[in-house]
Amino acid sequence: MIKVAIMGHGTVGSGVYEVFDMNADKIAKTVGEPVEVKYVLDLRDFSSLPYGNKFVTDFSVIENDPEVTVVAEVMGGVGAAYQFTKRCLEAGKSVCTSNKELVATKGEELLKIAEEHGVNYMFEASVGGGIPVIRPMLQCLAANEFNEICGILNGTTNYILTQMIHNGVTFADALKQAQLNGYAEKDPTADIEGHDACRKICILSDLAYGDKFDPDQVSCEGITKITLEDVANADKLGCVIKLLGRSVRCEDGTAYAYVAPHLIHKESPLAAVEDVFNAIMIDGNATGEVMFYGKGAGKLATASAVVADMLDSIEHKDNRRRIFWGDGSKNLLRPLDTLQSAWYVRFKGAQKDVEELLPVESLTEPAEGVFVVQTRKLSTAEMNAAAEKLKACGEVRAAMRIL
Repeated sequence: MIKVAIMGHGTVGSGVYEVFDMNADKIAKTVGEPVEVKYVLDLRDFSSLPYGNKFVTDFSVIENDPEVTVVAEVMGGVGAAYQFTKRCLEAGKSVCTSNKELVATKGEELLKIAEEHGVNYMFEASVGGGIPVIRPMLQCLAANEFNEICGILNGTTNYILTQMIHNGVTFADALKQAQLNGYAEKDPTADIEGHDACRKICILSDLAYGDKFDPDQVSCEGITKITLEDVANADKLGCVIKLLGRSVRCEDGTAYAYVAPHLIHKESPLAAVEDVFNAIMIDGNATGEVMFYGKGAGKLATASAVVADMLDSIEHKDNRRRIFWGDGSKNLLRPLDTLQSAWYVRFKGAQKDVEELLPVESLTEPAEGVFVVQTRKLSTAEMNAAAEKLKACGEVRAAMRIL
């Protein structure tokens, strides 16, 4: 009998227990013997649950029990979750997590500790929830150099944009709907300001390029400024608006990485990804583009990925998975100044100012003095400089990249 523990009994934590319970026979066949959840760590009272006797409030009970070999960390945050994860690894226990914030900020340190103690630190659920993407990157695509990663990495923002695009719902009302449906937290900042997607693109970039991409240094823009007018304008250009996390490798080994709303052409596979679904496109130099699609969150979908990592750790207890990246000292993150893009610009002012300051690809007839501009490709620095000049002679109401 293999003994495991779960740290945290929120949405994902309760899901992890449920997966172990409902799929016990399948799990036993997979690893060769039954697996028992011996402890669940949480400060709240869950004594009324059928498995209420398994709850503990003292982390050291898990830390000091030699029978527990694999632990699920589904607490969230970088406080207690970081300390408990570190101590579990140092105690010779593998840890599997869905905690994207912890992986993005402390992953390289925790992976090093895991290596030193001959155990695993695994985090498939931290990027795509139930969508397998990390393991395919490390195994199926291992022979590739990665040229680009681009994806819809947050289900909440994708749901909001879908409501705006198809139902004409304002951002504020779409956010309220997302909260009522349980897709958005009471405080939705991490989602709507792009922080959640930023942590995920950093983890994917860490894995793809071998060094740390710090979320605090990666450009991050959310969807709060997008209006129904922008949605309608995008449609006229044959596009839809999506919040994308993107990293692009350059010839010198550095990479751009950022999160921002984009206009993407309706022919793109990403354009058809709607509601709470996520999709991640990875361009390998041997495979070309491959796409991973599914629900990026949800109780059982995310729990499934956590449990899969736990089973992998059990099966590879004597042959740990080689996952690692550097501490950021290679300085691979490239400033966005030189990244070339076509741009969508919504500007209120005189046509001559637009034509003088931007390389115009297309320009609509003004509606109440507002022009919609599609530019030819220009760098971020050039776009920013032009926007500043436009602001001096009018009003720049929106500027987004076009892919």
